[in-house]
Amino acid sequence: MLIKFSTDKNVSEAAEALQAAVVANHFGVMQIHNLKETMAKKGVEFEQECQIFEVCQPQQAKRVLDQNMSISTALPCRISIYEEDGKTVLATLKPTTMLAMFNTSQLEEVAQEVEEMIVKIMTEAAASRVR
Repeated sequence: MLIKFSTDKNVSEAAEALQAAVVANHFGVMQIHNLKETMAKKGVEFEQECQIFEVCQPQQAKRVLDQNMSISTALPCRISIYEEDGKTVLATLKPTTMLAMFNTSQLEEVAQEVEEMIVKIMTEAAASRVR
């Protein structure tokens, strides 16, 4: 259900690399949530670094939503970057698994295409050097 990659980069470096990989692969970053900052604004002390990227490929989203608007509850795709056991992790829920919950077999191909692109983006972000 989860796709996870580890990297030797810190969270900030991985976030910078992820942002570049998203754009390079024709997706867009819709929003970035910094959990530590958000929790602090709410008066909650949260020590762990975690950034959640909401990413989207508009043409693919339209294909899905044209078939079933209830899938909007699972969009956009999210990629989290956080520290775990001394490593930085990039993680996301598999789009194929998410879409399967909506019983829309006609959209399996779209979900597979999106999943392959998300994996490519995460792989590039985990491996690339920050300049």
